[in-house]
Amino acid sequence: MKKLIILALISAFCNTAFAQASLQAFKLNEVRLLDGPFKQAQETDKKYMLSLDADRLLAPYLKEAGLTPKALSYGNWENTGLDGHIAGHYLSALALMYASTGDEKVKERMEYMVAELDKCQLKNGDGYLAGIPGGKEIWKEIKAGNIKSSSFSLNGKWVPLYNIHKIYAGLYDAYAVARNAKAKQMLIKLTDWCVDLVSDLSDQQVQELLKSEHGGLNETFAHVYALTGDQKYLKLARRFSDQSILKPLLKNTDALNGLHANTQIPKVIGFEQIALLDKDTAWANAANFFWKTVVQHRTVAIGGNSVREHFHPANDFSSMTESREGPETCNSYNMLKLTKQLFLAAPANTYLDYYERTLYNHILSSQRPAGGFVYFTPMRPGHYRTYSSPQESFWCCVGSGLENHGKYGELIYAHHANDVFVNLFIPSTLNWKEKGLQLTQQTLFPDAENTTLKFKLKNKQHFALHFRKPAWLGQEKMTVLVNGKKAAIKNDVNGYCSIDRIWVSGDVVNIALPMHTTTEFMPDGSDWVAFLRGPIVLAAALDTLSEPNLTADDSRMGHIASGALFPISDAPLVTGSKNALAKEITLTDRSTLTFSAQNAIYQPKYKSLKLVPFYTLAEKRYVVYFPYSSAAELPERAKAIKLAEEEKMILEQKTVDLVNTGEQQPESDHHFKGEQTDNGTFKERHFRNGKGWFSYSLKNKDLLATKLSLIYYGKEKNRNFSIWINGIAIENVKLDGSRGEAFYTQEYEIPKALLKADLELKFVADSGSAIANVYEVRLVK
Repeated sequence: MKKLIILALISAFCNTAFAQASLQAFKLNEVRLLDGPFKQAQETDKKYMLSLDADRLLAPYLKEAGLTPKALSYGNWENTGLDGHIAGHYLSALALMYASTGDEKVKERMEYMVAELDKCQLKNGDGYLAGIPGGKEIWKEIKAGNIKSSSFSLNGKWVPLYNIHKIYAGLYDAYAVARNAKAKQMLIKLTDWCVDLVSDLSDQQVQELLKSEHGGLNETFAHVYALTGDQKYLKLARRFSDQSILKPLLKNTDALNGLHANTQIPKVIGFEQIALLDKDTAWANAANFFWKTVVQHRTVAIGGNSVREHFHPANDFSSMTESREGPETCNSYNMLKLTKQLFLAAPANTYLDYYERTLYNHILSSQRPAGGFVYFTPMRPGHYRTYSSPQESFWCCVGSGLENHGKYGELIYAHHANDVFVNLFIPSTLNWKEKGLQLTQQTLFPDAENTTLKFKLKNKQHFALHFRKPAWLGQEKMTVLVNGKKAAIKNDVNGYCSIDRIWVSGDVVNIALPMHTTTEFMPDGSDWVAFLRGPIVLAAALDTLSEPNLTADDSRMGHIASGALFPISDAPLVTGSKNALAKEITLTDRSTLTFSAQNAIYQPKYKSLKLVPFYTLAEKRYVVYFPYSSAAELPERAKAIKLAEEEKMILEQKTVDLVNTGEQQPESDHHFKGEQTDNGTFKERHFRNGKGWFSYSLKNKDLLATKLSLIYYGKEKNRNFSIWINGIAIENVKLDGSRGEAFYTQEYEIPKALLKADLELKFVADSGSAIANVYEVRLVK
């Protein structure tokens, strides 16, 4: 997003009165959405919330408290180890939706959830509250200093700290957003339980805990400090801040390659929250640097980041255009939380340009109009998105999805003293009762290039109206009319304009928002291009292949769009001068932002291709990033794409199951187990190795696979281990380092007697030796 973010963040700290003045967001109950795509998404989300069975979501909590559940737990991630995580998200979502809509049914559901959770906490007796299966036993082990931590497990459980963070956050939102007093009491009790949990652990032992994904616990504990003023909670927040990610950021060092992206973002939200409360400029700068490097160097046009949940090399986005598992919705959910904090602390339109871009193109597009949330949004041309099944899918992105569409009003407006700030151009009404001011924003943006602000005031008032001047305006001047007459506007610092006057009821402000068509190449500078109109990413629909799992099943990996890959060599290729490429697509319908790509497309079969706002596409294969070539290099570019794609498609068609070893969700999806095993990255590739053993559960659908394919590194030596399938050793491996400095594939025949639909693959180190770095596991035909 290099074109989007063109201002250095140092501008946020300019020595001016505005730059130094933080802003306050309006409460959600002070803003109401008016008709438009965001309100439609809000209503769809609310309908889904109320369709969920609260007792099924509560079942893990009652069970762990020793109470009788009133209903069976939901399935999928909710009964395979992450039991209870959705209830925390659900509580947050109910609080947000109630504040945003005032719907009493939503409030009643939230109060029921709090009351039932209170029963569980009282029964536990020590402030503890969670749905983690067998959780009490692992906390006893941890309190005694027996800590076995890895990236996605802790003492044999699936990220229990991440899980419990969701109910912490839910209780906080129930109080902070929806003013439920009981939730505040419960939150403090649960935090005191955690204070006791780590009271006898050293700081080093707590850092060992934090190797396991733990959400934003440091943020939550900072919130509890803000609520109580008790320093013990601030101390707890600092103890739960992961030093391994913080230290490089304090030095302005990008050490993110290979890290699980959504594990890191909540930590940084916590760093920023602690910095705000404790006036720690070093931690604030660290959070700012993280935001800057992710947004400027690791983010694609829609605002999302990462592939298969991990930060890939900032100088190589090839995996982004090749993988079926593109940016994760949870990442953008958390990046927007961080962006909001940074913006309010040091207002600049730089933050809001990113916020707006991500809100429209990733968050709004992540919910199907008929309901259902998206986990991965592939950037691979011709692929598609899989949507959650309402009563079966309970992934992390369903949890954050429940929240996303209930808080669209959180940053449309903000205020400082008497001044009002208009940040986003979304139809809505602001009711600032304290000042006797009502502001209605009417707009069809982005289908229309203007917005209208109408004031209703009890008494005339003198204040400044600040409105954002987006970076996408380019060199255009922002034309503003007040009551039909051209108004003199002042250019504020950090990308805002303002009108300072005495306002009276009935005043009307019209703001012109001229948009341009622009191009944006991948952040690594490679020849992949996206088209935008203002902040809106344009995409083309390709419905040439069927999509077998548009709606997910209840399987552990149901969130992945697992259907056939569209060959990149068959994708529409655009050509022309880079500097003039945006002019090659022509606007054909302004009311729907529809464009013809005829002049830019090379292949005749795609000459009729239309580009439309990406957020309006659902249930379709699509292209956001197009392969690009200049006219002179076109034959070679097309040939290179075809050759590379043929090899990859052959492998894709041979593959029955695949584990990207060392990566969190792929391993978790394949029921990873192990002892004395570790994971990491080498030459920008993930691996798993060990001195003990590790295993995966593989699916051999229709018994098609007959071979096991592994990737090793050629110079690795003195590694002796055996490979087992379903309890039988099929190969003894001895690596001698003779294959040179390259990765290579080794295939092993699976004995016919062992060919079953479910295969347990196990690697076991020889006595005194170790398992080599395994970079990939495939079952192949």
